[in-house]
Amino acid sequence: MNQKKWLEENTSSLAGKTVALTGSTGGLGKELCRYLAYLGASLILVDRNPERSRKHRDEINEAYPDTEVKCITADLENMDSVRSAAVQLLSEPVDIFIHNAGAYAIERHTCDDGLDNVFQINFVSPYYMIKTLLPLLRQRGGRVVIVGSIAHNYSKADPKDIDFSGRKRASLVYGNAKRYLMFSLVRLFRNETAASLSITHPGITFTNITAHYPKVVFAVIKYPMKVIFMKPSKACLSILRGIFEPCHGSEWIGPAIFGIWGAPKKSALSTCKDNESEFIFRCAEDIYRRLTGKAE
Repeated sequence: MNQKKWLEENTSSLAGKTVALTGSTGGLGKELCRYLAYLGASLILVDRNPERSRKHRDEINEAYPDTEVKCITADLENMDSVRSAAVQLLSEPVDIFIHNAGAYAIERHTCDDGLDNVFQINFVSPYYMIKTLLPLLRQRGGRVVIVGSIAHNYSKADPKDIDFSGRKRASLVYGNAKRYLMFSLVRLFRNETAASLSITHPGITFTNITAHYPKVVFAVIKYPMKVIFMKPSKACLSILRGIFEPCHGSEWIGPAIFGIWGAPKKSALSTCKDNESEFIFRCAEDIYRRLTGKAE
């Protein structure tokens, strides 16, 4: 795939637009920022590490001196930090909010609000931020772009273990959180007319999130992974396409070939039945009301 040609055919100028994105300093996020700056967008880097975020800002400005870049700190495990970041974002002219941050095989613990940290990072915090920012995005005719995952296929919502705190397998726990995020937002945006949603996924690519294997195993597989799977610079094009093309109903955007390789393509997202997605949405709204002090 010729990336320059793809950009010419599938994108347009983002001059005058402000894009806020989480996970801006990771593999996909870094590459995505490069494309966004190239297209003329102003950037708000939402990241848990302020020092790394500022360093990335300086790198962007070195390559694209005219790009306006701001930094907001948000630790997605900490709701106070998430609330603070959301308030700061509400004071900015955000046209596009991209949720890219994620955590896979990390050390597990229960967060202060009583939920599993993987569930918190991958679902609860981004849903809270998106729901909070929605009035602003409506005013600006904006868009939410989220990074989903093919791992959502590995799980199904369990009313007896919503956050999968009782599960150990990382793919199940991560997949469950992504499933909640994807299908709660499908429901949230179902009748939305002023703002829009794009669900995207990069397939499988070599980033920090894939570096979770034991050191000996990882040393063996990392080079074949780099050869076999798309580089982040190509994998993130699915996310970039989501900026320019909304998903209507049950659709998402990802690599065209088996969801792993190739140019981004929109396809049906039909892996969650209505009764399950309705349950997921009710859970999302209940958690949001509790976190905002509006529990019924």
